[in-house]
Amino acid sequence: MTYLNFDGKELEVGKIVCLLRSYAAHAEEMGSEVLDEPDFFLKPPTTIIRDGQDIIIPKESNIVHHEVELAVVIGKTGRFIEKENAMKHVLGYSILIDVTARDIQAQAKKLGRPWTIAKGYDTFAPMSGIVPKADIDDPHDLDIWLKVNGEIRQKSNTSLLLFKISEIIASISRVMTLEPGDIIATGTPEGVSQIVAGDKIEAGIDGLGTLNVGVR
Repeated sequence: MTYLNFDGKELEVGKIVCLLRSYAAHAEEMGSEVLDEPDFFLKPPTTIIRDGQDIIIPKESNIVHHEVELAVVIGKTGRFIEKENAMKHVLGYSILIDVTARDIQAQAKKLGRPWTIAKGYDTFAPMSGIVPKADIDDPHDLDIWLKVNGEIRQKSNTSLLLFKISEIIASISRVMTLEPGDIIATGTPEGVSQIVAGDKIEAGIDGLGTLNVGVR
């Protein structure tokens, strides 16, 4: 079982649903088309590590990238959720780093295969603690950034998300039931880059504090 801290208690993590190409500038830097509706993939909960822990570079990969994201934590079960009611299903928010074995992903894309291996290694989803929804006035206007060894690599704002959180929740719930403890990673802005053993990563989002992890 994997757990995150919320309000002094341990919350069991369910599935991790990750948006792709949800910032136009990131789609451009990856040479991909901008999507006109949300698309997503899954990461297993065993990818999660907490503040102060380390991302482990797998021996199968020579190019591993960071992708800082706003994570939405679900607090109420729902299926076929209407956009107008979607935010009622949100428990809170967190910082998440979607770590990607980019060379493995590139090969999977070339062969038309899923991204599960490239995204699914243990330690490939560092997360901060959960901040209650009520503490964040507007999740669509938060500065988001990531530093590697003190150098800014990613810096943007969630206002540039192509899809509103309510739209994302509605879209996902048409495919699968969302349950308490599920996590939605809303996608990353531009600036993704390689990390290597020995790096120190600090990520932050307005109102959510910071997340600090190492790499080995």
